[in-house]
Amino acid sequence: MSTQPEVWLRGPVEGFEPLLMPAVHSLLQAREDVEGLVASVPAKHVWERPGGAASVAFHVGHLGGALDRLLTYARGERLSDDQKAAARAEGEPGQPARSLEEVAAGACASIERALDQLRSTSREDLLVPKKVGRAGLPSTTLGLIFHAAEHCTRHAGQAISTARILRGADES
Repeated sequence: MSTQPEVWLRGPVEGFEPLLMPAVHSLLQAREDVEGLVASVPAKHVWERPGGAASVAFHVGHLGGALDRLLTYARGERLSDDQKAAARAEGEPGQPARSLEEVAAGACASIERALDQLRSTSREDLLVPKKVGRAGLPSTTLGLIFHAAEHCTRHAGQAISTARILRGADES
């Protein structure tokens, strides 16, 4: 358990456009949360789906994959075939089943790439129109960055909640 305040209460992070600080803080918090899960979730719970809900591993893998996809759109690019295939496989454990350490390493790598992209995003880039998905739905660089960070944080929270549910089921 961290004795530090949540990331957003630690002040600005050097090297980022100040308008992006909420997204930066969200991504850093998600990374810390994912790293904490790796140390606390027993292997038997990693791919378990309580009540049919998504597994801890799905949430961790999806937060990294969705972050990567959304920031691809923020760069004005289309998804690659590899990104599409990875999206389809996020909920599958694989053979043998991937460990939470492996899934979390991929998610943390996505967060690091996202932070690198945010470091190079200027204030002038933020309101540039962007298209999302095959339908080319409208957004902006800032809209995509904000949604990517909030989506990442949401799935980190869902992974934590699922892990707690599973731990509670073991204790009852």
